[in-house]
Amino acid sequence: MLSHLIALHNGQTIPAIGLGTWQSKPNASEIARAVEHGLKAGYRHIDCARFYGNEKEVGDGLRASGVPREEVFVTSKVWGTYHRRVEESLDQTLANLGTTYLDLYLVHWPIAVSPNGNHPVMPMRPNGKRDIDESWDIRDTWKAMEAMVKKGKVKAIGVSNFSRMMLERILPTAEIIPAVNQLELHLYNPQLKLLDYLKSMKIVPQAYSPLGSTGAPLLTDEFATEIAKKRGLKSTSDILLGYLLTKDIVVLPKSMSPSRIESNLAGALEAYSVLTPEDIKILDGVAAGGKQKRFIMPLWGIDLGFDDWPAPTK
Repeated sequence: MLSHLIALHNGQTIPAIGLGTWQSKPNASEIARAVEHGLKAGYRHIDCARFYGNEKEVGDGLRASGVPREEVFVTSKVWGTYHRRVEESLDQTLANLGTTYLDLYLVHWPIAVSPNGNHPVMPMRPNGKRDIDESWDIRDTWKAMEAMVKKGKVKAIGVSNFSRMMLERILPTAEIIPAVNQLELHLYNPQLKLLDYLKSMKIVPQAYSPLGSTGAPLLTDEFATEIAKKRGLKSTSDILLGYLLTKDIVVLPKSMSPSRIESNLAGALEAYSVLTPEDIKILDGVAAGGKQKRFIMPLWGIDLGFDDWPAPTK
């Protein structure tokens, strides 16, 4: 079973359902097996990142699946400590994955952190705050990303965790408009205004944590659960994923369980086919009705421009 495709503004298409690899155990054979199983089950889109620390295992799974590389849409991301060294980070990602190109490369967060700090991934200052590289301009990160397209190392570039405010910092000087914006999107954090803006700019939204984070209450939400029962679906998770698909959002559920990997794909597609406009209207109102909640909010210490995000402390 394969998911449908969503068009990107550069002429590429992206599978609407991808297998997420965030928070999968690093340096463990389970990751390779999960990726292998996902591809054999019908996934054709794998989402990974340098920050996740498991790209070598993802690459092992890609090769073990037997699915030709050109049939798999592979995404990775550049981390904040590499904003001044985008190509260096990309080359390491390509080596880890065992591929010569990426289908999509994202700026993981719109924040550069010190490349020479006290930690290679999350450097901190003596006062306990993130060691932000304040002299770096995010527009220069984007220029470096554009150069990777021109060199043929990536087919498309995009962003992750960018608000409208952050997008409007890079767009005036951008030669290439971001193809996607990967965000925390789910029933309790639908970001409907931002979705409207992305649509107007022909930027495809992607949803990480579409089922919420570990222990999140989405899977027991009464509105989603009732609609799942009404439409004869097996699980509330089917509704949570299908709801996003109806909005042309790419969903990236993650799991290490073979049965869950399969059911996420099949259930999302079934829900996508049976949800009605009435159902969507009900689901659109859930967060606004008092359940608005983000689960992923790292304390960067700067204003990211998102609604419902804690104000930075001084």
